Amino acid sequence: MKPAAFSYHRPSSVDEALELLARFGAEAKIIAGGQSLVPMMNMRLASPAHLVDLNDLSELAQLRVCADRLEVGALARHHTLAESPLAAEHCPLLGQAARTIGHGAIRERGTVGGSLAHADPAAQHALVAITLGARLTLARKGAHRVVEADAFLLSAMTTALQPDEMVLSVSYPRASAGEVSAYRMFNQRHGDYAIVAVAATLALQDGRVGTLRLGVGGVGPVPQRLDAVAQSCRGRVASVDWVAEVARAARDAVTPEDQPRVPALYRKELTETLVARALARCLERSGVPA
Repeated sequence: MKPAAFSYHRPSSVDEALELLARFGAEAKIIAGGQSLVPMMNMRLASPAHLVDLNDLSELAQLRVCADRLEVGALARHHTLAESPLAAEHCPLLGQAARTIGHGAIRERGTVGGSLAHADPAAQHALVAITLGARLTLARKGAHRVVEADAFLLSAMTTALQPDEMVLSVSYPRASAGEVSAYRMFNQRHGDYAIVAVAATLALQDGRVGTLRLGVGGVGPVPQRLDAVAQSCRGRVASVDWVAEVARAARDAVTPEDQPRVPALYRKELTETLVARALARCLERSGVPA
């Protein structure tokens, strides 16, 4: 199929883009990488009257360190994040997850802002944003606001973004000294979205758990951060037995829906397996035998 007719706009500044969104509102859609929107338009699942192309706004593709956070422009490509030394140094989980997105062509075009605005519950960027407590800066004509990731991602394919708003940037907390991370996912075919994915960061103090962040995607309408499981680990000795215990607790903490092709029990078992693998990788990176 082919998309319905639309008017095409290519603003040369953020202000011009916001002016177009203010003028056209819900009749407009933003396009940057187009990896989600174009297929939806071709299948007539989305039929915007106006398409606002942001690809000339290179200032929205930058990465920079701001105090204790890494700020990523909304137009930063997945490939850029996967290969960025800045991301590897200050937010390694972001690069690890980006390397698993789709295929090479998708990573070259897709953007972090577009992925978060699309809000697929199994998407890598949604899971990383929830797990790390990312903040999104949104803009409309004459105003800006900052929204926490868990307040931005409301449900499957649903966000707090208003029709006249756009994502300017996403900021992530910088990894602390000695903090390690791991991203693990399971899909049926290379390049598919995950059936279940797990993101984890771990900081040890004298062999004991100082800080643990643990998130699971694909088990609900939005990724789930397992704060209660993580908090119960503080001060525990990091070991093989600890990994198995946390993995079982994660399995018990998720309540995926039963689906004909992917039963809930299967997703719970995948959660246990992937949490164990992610934490084992974190211990390996921390120099602890696992």
